[in-house]
Amino acid sequence: MKLLLTSGGLENESIQQALRNLVGRPLEGVNLAFIPTASNLESGDKWWLIGDLNACKKLGFNIDIVDVSALPREVWQKRLEDAEAIFVEGGNTFHLMHWVRASGLQEALPQLLKTRVYIGVSAGSMITGPSIRFAHSEQDDAEAVDGPIDIAATSLVDFFIEPHINNQYFPELTFEYVQKEAGETGETIYALDDQSAVQVVDGEVSIVSEGEWQKFN
Repeated sequence: MKLLLTSGGLENESIQQALRNLVGRPLEGVNLAFIPTASNLESGDKWWLIGDLNACKKLGFNIDIVDVSALPREVWQKRLEDAEAIFVEGGNTFHLMHWVRASGLQEALPQLLKTRVYIGVSAGSMITGPSIRFAHSEQDDAEAVDGPIDIAATSLVDFFIEPHINNQYFPELTFEYVQKEAGETGETIYALDDQSAVQVVDGEVSIVSEGEWQKFN
């Protein structure tokens, strides 16, 4: 299983090169399934979503937009099977995890990821852990999700991602804040700024960064 868990996306050459290495060839012409589901609840200018799509197009991907909340399983599963990489965009973590579970994507992911690379951005990275217990910003408002809240996540990895450290839009997210979270819970947390990512290859974890990051516990 190959995962590239980013905070801010494909923000720099180091992260982009890591992705080339994971895919195993140049990115031009690689089929990419782009899952925008987490962004559906976010109002206003989606400059960040457009920026991630533009970055993927600039790198040469063939991009198919696959919203698992809007398509029946027989449709989205075929389109993910046709992809070589699956890009899971950020947005509302609770909304994303709800639809990953409700659509059937959670049960499909282990098989899909035997031969495909998973790329997460923000919420798309956070759902790979054991739960989404650290989703807490206004953007991750659990009340925006209809029905009971289930914070269990996909458990593709056994640690947590805390993205957007020192980002101007998330002033509460600092290394000191995450250190307190980690101290209170005892969980392993990777705190990443938007120039950093966690790479996982068959369970082996490494960091790709042109910025700042810290591991707690």
